[in-house]
Amino acid sequence: MKEEKFDFGLVGLGVMGRNFILNVSENGFSTLGLSSSKEKINLLREEGRKNKIDATNSDENFISRLELPRKIMLLIPAGKPVDSIIERFLPFLDKGDLIIDGGNSHFLDSNRRYDFLLKKGIRFIGSGISGGSIGARYGPSIMPGGDIESYKLIKPIFESVSAKINNEPCVTYLGPKSSGHYVKMIHNGIEYALMQLISEVYHILKVVLNYNNDAIFKSFKKWNEGRLSSYLVEITRNIFNTKHKENNKYIIDLILDKAKQKGTGKWTSQNAMDIGINVPTIDSAISMRIISSFKEIRENTSNLYINNKEGKVDILEDDLEKTLYFGFIISYIQGFLQLKIASKDYNYNLDFESICRIWRGGCIIRADMLEIFIDILKENPNFDHLIQNNYILKIISECESSVRKVCKNAINSSIPIMGISSTLSYFDSLKTNKLPSNLIQAQRDYFGEHTYERIDKKGSFHTKWE
Repeated sequence: MKEEKFDFGLVGLGVMGRNFILNVSENGFSTLGLSSSKEKINLLREEGRKNKIDATNSDENFISRLELPRKIMLLIPAGKPVDSIIERFLPFLDKGDLIIDGGNSHFLDSNRRYDFLLKKGIRFIGSGISGGSIGARYGPSIMPGGDIESYKLIKPIFESVSAKINNEPCVTYLGPKSSGHYVKMIHNGIEYALMQLISEVYHILKVVLNYNNDAIFKSFKKWNEGRLSSYLVEITRNIFNTKHKENNKYIIDLILDKAKQKGTGKWTSQNAMDIGINVPTIDSAISMRIISSFKEIRENTSNLYINNKEGKVDILEDDLEKTLYFGFIISYIQGFLQLKIASKDYNYNLDFESICRIWRGGCIIRADMLEIFIDILKENPNFDHLIQNNYILKIISECESSVRKVCKNAINSSIPIMGISSTLSYFDSLKTNKLPSNLIQAQRDYFGEHTYERIDKKGSFHTKWE
């Protein structure tokens, strides 16, 4: 009797992988998992017992039981584990089979794997997936890149399992080679920025305005019901309403102030420098996570210096709402500028409106304000800089004075606001028609004869400085 084949295979049955494969199976596709852990295999079989789902610990058995052309997704740690799995699978694969890397891989690794597998006759898609374990289970945002024919093989499954907004799936073909993982990298950079801005506003609410956790909960609840409605503001609201079951203390007050990171935010900053743009809100978010790791140094230093409060507090909760909205808008603007430059440099030919659409549901940075960017990008897909858009101008003009007041009050209260202040400085820099960079040109020419440009003549010039 001929063995029945499975539609979809998935490697990696951790929380993310197990939830994703269960999502696929519940949407009508037969699924097969691969794991070295018998415990994870049994857990998958138990949770998926109502659907056609199975798992194995054998590479050969796994690959032989998949329908041709095989569609195999890897949800495993980025880096060497991905290369290792690919090498293990190659002896058992047939030409035309598809491997999908669904982890947080660096986009340059995706380019390398695409080219390597192309020579072997194996298809490859690098696909960012956002939404965490809950998104994987009930509908993530999916960001695939590769060749269009390969995407067509997986499109029915991806569209079925993705989040839906107004019945539109939060997945679309983004472009060639590493474009999917690049878009996911920018998504994560924006995520870092938004989280840092929220944490700084929380700090000001707590220390400057003396709000307790219940009051902070009410602030975020109100904001999430307005124009700041977003996944991150929503979960922040919930955090301030959650107490420990054993001692009835707020869990937020029991958590150590050391934030970790997995590297995708750092990649965003590094690549921004590589392609010649600045994303200071994202940069500051990464810097503050690093600073937070120096807990002992911070504690010792806090005993050496006094945190003075100077001047009268003259900000209101409404000023903080405007500051957060301003920061969110600028963070998205920085991300889209990086996408635009990279799209040209790497020949991705990205559709920015489509990226906005798939970020509306399932992913961590989903927010109502993305609808604003959809309208702007639909009207002007070839933008120079979104900060010049008339609607953005209106938003920033409304918020600007509040942001300046918040910065002043935070500084007077010794509150670190690297995210908010760098965002404001970024805005101020863009609206300054004459920066002091002429002095930097002069300095470089002085010590290194690097030459400089002039405002009255074209060409490069050098001065023999006194």
